[in-house]
Amino acid sequence: LCFAGDARVRGQTGVLSERRGSYPFIDFRLLNNTTLSGEIGTKKKVKRLLSFQRYFHASRLLRGIIPQASLYLLDEDYLGQARHMLSKVGMWDFDIFLFDRLTNGNSLVTLLCHLFNVHGLIHHFQLDMVTLHRFLVMVQEDYHSQNPYHNAVHAADVTQAMHCYLREPKLANFLTPLDIMLGLLAAAAHDVDHPGVNQPFLIKTNHHLASLYQNVSVLENHHWRSTIGMLRESRLLAHLPKEVTQDIEQQLGSLILATDINRQNEFVIRLKSHLDNQDLRLEDAEDRHFMLQIALKCADICNPCRLWDLSKQWSERVCEEFYRQGDLEQKFELEISPLCNQQKDTIPSIQIGFMTYIVEPLFERWAQFTGDTPLSENMLNHLRRNKAKWRSLLHKQHSSSRSNDHSGQVTGSHEQTLNKEETP
Repeated sequence: LCFAGDARVRGQTGVLSERRGSYPFIDFRLLNNTTLSGEIGTKKKVKRLLSFQRYFHASRLLRGIIPQASLYLLDEDYLGQARHMLSKVGMWDFDIFLFDRLTNGNSLVTLLCHLFNVHGLIHHFQLDMVTLHRFLVMVQEDYHSQNPYHNAVHAADVTQAMHCYLREPKLANFLTPLDIMLGLLAAAAHDVDHPGVNQPFLIKTNHHLASLYQNVSVLENHHWRSTIGMLRESRLLAHLPKEVTQDIEQQLGSLILATDINRQNEFVIRLKSHLDNQDLRLEDAEDRHFMLQIALKCADICNPCRLWDLSKQWSERVCEEFYRQGDLEQKFELEISPLCNQQKDTIPSIQIGFMTYIVEPLFERWAQFTGDTPLSENMLNHLRRNKAKWRSLLHKQHSSSRSNDHSGQVTGSHEQTLNKEETP
């Protein structure tokens, strides 16, 4: 398969997408059956492609044109507060929303530059700082800021969590500089160019990416290929031996593909087997890579393990993104996907199910691996408290609903009585 960063693929993608239709994520044939073309939006929005945004920003960067947003200067007070936050970047209560505001929306670039320096990766791999910065700006700009959840702030949050996990003694004692760089890069780029809709949506609308990746880990494959495209265009690793860069590209793919939620049970079962058999040998590169995959999976879904105020914001954001997809499906007379019906799928019910079936099994195994460290215990405690709060909110919703139903029944009975009294 060709890489998304290849100029020929970009050209073919553009032609294919324009042939398919005028809406970013809906197949052209579906649009032909609607009368909603007047509601689609501006020409710029109409022409938008999944991979076009990355190509546009990458091309400007390669010509030496920095996106305008990066030119805004921050007040010294904001810079001071941002630097102070970075001094505590390893703390689990790190507020990525505040950090993003303090850095004027450049949380991902600022965080990665700092972490690459903290871990000694710039010196070890002899990276050029200007090239590194340009590459990170490309990655940050490739996230869609209009997505409530899958945006650059989410990527920064996952990267900060990954940094915390890489410092866990059980893992840190064995990690090489290459392992650390791979973990941070994969965290930063794991959702790059995410369209704000899920894989089933792309499949049922016959999107060209679904065809390209044969309906298997469609988004994850696209995130990976886009990342490789940016690495190659930026030439960040061009000074390294070819076999090293090829290995980095393949390992990045393995890490990013592991975030496919459809493979959740596969990884949890494999981790349980390793822990039960006590056969993890972190001296071996293969076992270290597997634990990096687990760490990235944990970082990707760690929101329920954060402080309630942060966790609640993320929960509301991801559900808003679900609901937007549901509204889009309803608008184009498609079957509404699970969790995307705002009338039926409430935020508390979605979060309780997510915590119970996805988050808890993974983080309980992660705590077993790390040996119940303060961080793991802290995360599990937050998870339990947050789940209890969502259950309380769900109970209040049900009570309110029953109360409204009862009120309606009483009102209806009263009206019937009045009608009978008025009847001659």
